[in-house]
Amino acid sequence: MGKNLKIGMFSWESLHSIKVGGIAPHVSELAEALAEKGHSVHIFTRNHELEPYEKVNGVHYHRVDHSLDGGIVQQMDSMCDSMYSRFLDVTKEYGKFDILHVHDWHPFNVVSRIKYEFGIPFMFTYHSTEWGRNGNVHGNWWEAEEISHREWKAGYESIKVISTSQQLTDEIKFLYQIPDEKITIIPNGIFHGKMKKDVDAGEVKKRFGIHPLAPVVLFIGRMSYQKGPDILVEAIPEVLDHRWDTQFVFIGEGEMRPHCEHLVNAENVSDRCHFLGYADDETARDWFNACDILCIPSRNEPFGIVVLEGWDAERTIVATDAVQIIDNYVDGILVYKYPESIAWGLNHVLDDLSNDSMRQAGKELIDTKYNWHKIAEQTSEAYLDAIKN
Repeated sequence: MGKNLKIGMFSWESLHSIKVGGIAPHVSELAEALAEKGHSVHIFTRNHELEPYEKVNGVHYHRVDHSLDGGIVQQMDSMCDSMYSRFLDVTKEYGKFDILHVHDWHPFNVVSRIKYEFGIPFMFTYHSTEWGRNGNVHGNWWEAEEISHREWKAGYESIKVISTSQQLTDEIKFLYQIPDEKITIIPNGIFHGKMKKDVDAGEVKKRFGIHPLAPVVLFIGRMSYQKGPDILVEAIPEVLDHRWDTQFVFIGEGEMRPHCEHLVNAENVSDRCHFLGYADDETARDWFNACDILCIPSRNEPFGIVVLEGWDAERTIVATDAVQIIDNYVDGILVYKYPESIAWGLNHVLDDLSNDSMRQAGKELIDTKYNWHKIAEQTSEAYLDAIKN
């Protein structure tokens, strides 16, 4: 495979510090798979009431405290200053790093500083863009413009760019004029069996007052404009006209939750909707395995880790065509980003819930394409290629 590397990863979130969204499992699980291959991986991330240093599953975690004053940009500047100080201490203890790997814009300033002061190259993984997250609806909000600038600059200064999908690649090429030869597409992954769990589906449903035999549609993710929970909510009346006993479970927090709760009340369907807010990992796993359909109504989806989690749990997925890793009618149902189309897709699956062909096709993809061991191999090759050049 080539030589073992000393890798510094920088991320504002991880599974073993502060967890926000999809970057956390990507960073922690990729790092674990790289460590299994013999690389020395050090993650620099934020801290919240944990030890500053811990070794977890073969990966070194260096957690930093920082100021929480101001907005997100100001907080990330403080985080980067703290990461820089910690990086100097870690380098003295462990020696020089071969390559740095930064995930999204949040820690960009620190790796840029390290590159120019110490000559260590960095790779940059785009997990999404500010435009994609907010749908370009932020007006003249200066923070969004500054974040977009850092996304562009990170693509410019990095030795290589990793994108998680062709769709995201097209987006960053359009937004930031990154040349093809600089981009490598390496998908997200999952450890086989991470989400699959033997549960009594009826018992899980009963905990929340749902009849054990009622079909359940699950939304799990940030309640944000990008993820489109409101589009799913607007589809609910048409689904209930087709299958009156269907129930809807929403897991996640975000700025659109109050709007979605308002919509279900306005449509008089609040008795069929359950907003659980943030759920711990085991509660989320229970619902992944107890639901009948996983719905992903995203307006923009750079990749969609939730798709992999649904496949691993062997669920039938109905998603908008923003989710491009699904092969329509093979491993999921693709619909348009409209309530009527989402309702059609859900009703199509509700008519034949016993058909598990799409569930099995998704499960096979976890084994053959989207497991972390294969993705760690691709990432290792990208590191070595970047250093060589």
